[in-house]
Amino acid sequence: MAFTVVISGCASKNTDNASNSQSGNSSDKPVEISVFSVQESGIDLPTNKFTQFVEDKFNFKFKWQINPSDGAQEKRQISLASGDYPDAYLLTHYIDQFSQADLLKYGKQGVLIPLNDLINEYAPNIKAAMEENPALKTFNTAPDGNIYGLVAYTECFHCSYPNKMWLNTEWLKKLNLEMPKTTEEFKNVLKAFKTQDPNGNGKADEVPLSGSIEEFGVRIVPYLMNAFVYDDDRNYLQMVDGKVQSSAITPEWKEGLTYIKSLFDEGLIDPGAFTQNAEAFKKIGENADAEILGAGAGMHPAIFVNIDPGNTRSAHYNPLPPISGPQGVSYATHDGGGVAPGAKFVITNKASKEAQIALIKMVDYIFTPEGQTNAAAGMKGTGWTDPEEGDVALGKDVKPMVKTIPPVEGAAPSNAGWSGMGHFYEPKEYRDTYVQGTDIYDSSSYERRLYDATLLYQGHEPKELFPIWSIWIDPNEIDEASMLQTNLKNYIEQNQLQFITGNKDLNKDWDAYVKGLQNLKLDRYLEILQKAYDSSK
Repeated sequence: MAFTVVISGCASKNTDNASNSQSGNSSDKPVEISVFSVQESGIDLPTNKFTQFVEDKFNFKFKWQINPSDGAQEKRQISLASGDYPDAYLLTHYIDQFSQADLLKYGKQGVLIPLNDLINEYAPNIKAAMEENPALKTFNTAPDGNIYGLVAYTECFHCSYPNKMWLNTEWLKKLNLEMPKTTEEFKNVLKAFKTQDPNGNGKADEVPLSGSIEEFGVRIVPYLMNAFVYDDDRNYLQMVDGKVQSSAITPEWKEGLTYIKSLFDEGLIDPGAFTQNAEAFKKIGENADAEILGAGAGMHPAIFVNIDPGNTRSAHYNPLPPISGPQGVSYATHDGGGVAPGAKFVITNKASKEAQIALIKMVDYIFTPEGQTNAAAGMKGTGWTDPEEGDVALGKDVKPMVKTIPPVEGAAPSNAGWSGMGHFYEPKEYRDTYVQGTDIYDSSSYERRLYDATLLYQGHEPKELFPIWSIWIDPNEIDEASMLQTNLKNYIEQNQLQFITGNKDLNKDWDAYVKGLQNLKLDRYLEILQKAYDSSK
């Protein structure tokens, strides 16, 4: 509430100043700005309502370089390498964005201009947000102190605890079982699912546990491993007394693999979970002949079961909170809010001073709640409206501020906002103000279902987390770190699978596995990360 009230007040004051100043453009003629962007479905950027709004408000005209999603990254890199690049890049972070390495490389070359002075002089909302939110400043500030671009700071609460487990609670009721709390209780539930015909069709066709390898947050190992040692599902790192370490060489990791192997050996894990894509996983959840899935790993259940109106099967899958291992460990993977490091917005050295000022003032407007909502959801009155009496916000004890207007079925897209390209500053406090229905099994209230599920995982992360998502690695070491990261991650995951499936023996081959990690320079990788962590502090 404090965030919303303070920033809203700041917004009304500062956006008035922005419109009055005509974005630094002293003439009545709009300044022309070339911009590289990515085309999303249902959006036509030149005729888009939000495009027209900001062009009028800040007295400029976009000269779009629009690219399809497929191949967008390659085209961006080609434009930079050729020297034929635009005034600015305005990207959709989940399709393509500048990596931290990109920012450092092109920033040092002078292709990307530092935004520090522009923010200090023309962007009070961005400046205030960075002062009030240290994480935002860390994401955006390179080791040399320059801000070469702005990240898409979208704190997706349910995304920030990605490795959830969804259990078929209808089967629990039918078999008179309770929600498991420990690894052994979970194993017993899976055994019952396999042997006691919970779908009632007289066939042994049940799949006790499945997942996929295609997306972050659908692999089965992290949820299970977190009952033994912290598994970040990315780089297999943990923090102990301020020191970064590898979870994957600890005795607890070996113990976790032993447990997971026991599930596999008893036929409780679908072998396809280690090889199948998301489509194959969903075929199990949506099996036409009978309901056959007992438990599914996933950030959210729509990954493996339809949540469309009328699909009653979806409501059968409810979140299983983190389970405890033999030593009482009960972790949950946490990635700091789901924000991907890098930058979705940069200004190049091709931009005139007038273009630079207009661009930063536009983004500063988007940093206000009104601007962010207009950009992402669509202009007020088309994409969203004020809440009505009785509406409830997503967050607990939060005043509702934004009510989205659902599209009319069969109607043409409203083309009122930029969707993901408009995501700039959506902290949890902002997203919690959105109106959301209270029936968690109604597909229109899906976000509340995920929010409530995530509350069961919140607080299960370790007290110390290595912030791999926000630290900046020394530019002289970033290529080395990237190569080591790839080699180590592949090696850990390949051996993980071999140990679980029995192709390698956990007793006979463990020492060789650890030595293999050392040969791949694990210690050097940790040294680089420790240096980056200490510098960021």
